[in-house]
Amino acid sequence: MKFREFDRRARQLAQRPWTQRERAVVWRGLTGRFALAVEPLLGMLFMGALTWGIIYRAQHVPDDASLIKIAWIFALGMVAFAGYFVAVLVAPIAAYFQTFKPIYILDGYVRYREPDEHSELDACGYVAALFADQSVACEWEWLGRKRLPNRTIPAMVEFSVYAGIHKIDGKPTGLLPDDDLPLLSIGIASRYGRQADL
Repeated sequence: MKFREFDRRARQLAQRPWTQRERAVVWRGLTGRFALAVEPLLGMLFMGALTWGIIYRAQHVPDDASLIKIAWIFALGMVAFAGYFVAVLVAPIAAYFQTFKPIYILDGYVRYREPDEHSELDACGYVAALFADQSVACEWEWLGRKRLPNRTIPAMVEFSVYAGIHKIDGKPTGLLPDDDLPLLSIGIASRYGRQADL
């Protein structure tokens, strides 16, 4: 789900903090992603050690002074692995920090609408939390397999700007799993991925 629009009036809505259980689900996802980030971390350390070793040897062993010419290759590898490490962790770290922002509670409407010319290719439409006057409080692009119908329903909505709609009329939307995640979130995609449709 991708955040699209946010009305600043929503900041004046009733709010609640994330519960420990909700935050723990996001934390478990972060630790799972960190388990994947071990590979680029090790690659970065290995390439850094090779770079340092080549530079050290080139400066301390006169016969190997020309080795310094290849050190940049391993330094480049270290930078590439560092970029990979950061790229793997940026989204889950951002998601975890978002759990310290409020969840808004709105007595209004939920609007579903079909994709438009601005939609991503894999988007199936948009979902929005609407104020009582049916103006948009917050809207997100929805990813999935089935196109969303154009429909508006009255509802009590709990949403966060980054994650989307958590509950509609007190019922969870599936944004966060109801049961505990497996250790390091390994296998979560196959467990929930096929049912992530509307």
